[in-house]
Amino acid sequence: MEKKISVILGVYNPDEKRLSAAVKSIQEQSFKDWEMILYDDGSDKQYAEKIYQISGRDTRIRWIRNKENKGLAFALNQCISQAEGRYIARMDDDDISLPGRLERQYQFLEEHPEYGWAGTNAGLIDDTGIWGEEVMPEMPKAEDFLKYSPYIHPSVMFQRKILEQAGGYLVSRLTKRCEDYELFMRLHANGRYGYNIQEPLLLYREDRKSYDKRKMKYRFREMQIRYQGFQRLGILTLKNMAFVVRPVAGGIPGIKMIRQIRRRRRHGALDTEGNRKT
Repeated sequence: MEKKISVILGVYNPDEKRLSAAVKSIQEQSFKDWEMILYDDGSDKQYAEKIYQISGRDTRIRWIRNKENKGLAFALNQCISQAEGRYIARMDDDDISLPGRLERQYQFLEEHPEYGWAGTNAGLIDDTGIWGEEVMPEMPKAEDFLKYSPYIHPSVMFQRKILEQAGGYLVSRLTKRCEDYELFMRLHANGRYGYNIQEPLLLYREDRKSYDKRKMKYRFREMQIRYQGFQRLGILTLKNMAFVVRPVAGGIPGIKMIRQIRRRRRHGALDTEGNRKT
C-alpha cells in the first residue's frame, strides 16, 4: 500500500546519538502514514552496524547500504528511486523535526498543488542548544537566490513527481555541498516553484561559524553553480556578479569577520519550544 510520505536520509559515518534523535523526531510526528528510507552511503563498518541497529527498531524504516561513498546527491537519488510515498520529505541525520512538521506540510501541499514543494523556517542549533532562527522568504522568486538558497533543504517536502520530472539531484563534483542550491535554481528556471511555511518546524544543526569554515575548493564550486544557476534564472547581470563571487570573497579574513557580525544580527534567538524570544 502506498505511503503518503517518504522521509529520505542519506548518511555517512553519522553521529549515533544525533542520528537516533533525528529518527526519533520522525517517529514522534503527529502524522503517522510515513516510511523512512535510510541510505547508508558507504559508512565504515562500525558506523554501518549502528545505523542498522537504529533502523531495525522500526518496520517503517528501510535501511539500504552502498559499499562505496558516492556523495549526498547520489544517495538521495537512490532514496527517491526506492520511495513509495506520494510526497518526499528531506531530513538530515543531525536535525530534529518538530512534532507537527509532516502534518503541516502534507496539509499545505494537499490544499495547494500549484506548489511543487513546501519548506519551513527553522530554529538553529549547535551543541549549546538553540541559538537563532532562520526565517525564509514565503514565496521565493529568482532574486532570492542571489545571497543564498531561499529554502532550508532538510526542511523541504516535495511532490514526488516534481523530483522525478526534474531527474532528481545532479550528481557532479561541482554540486558537492550545494546539490540543493543547484536543484532549486533548476526547478525555478523550469517554472516550478515552492513555498516556505512561516513557522519553525525544524531544528537545523548549524555551527555559528560553519559556513565560514568551508574549504576554498567548495567555495569555488559554489561560485560555478551560482554562475550557471543565475544564467538559467535570467539574473546574471553585471551588478549581480558580486553575488557570483560571494562564496570565494567570503573566505577572505576581513570579509569573513564582517559576514559573521551580519549573520549574528540576522538571526533572532528562539526559546526551547521553538518560539521567537521577545
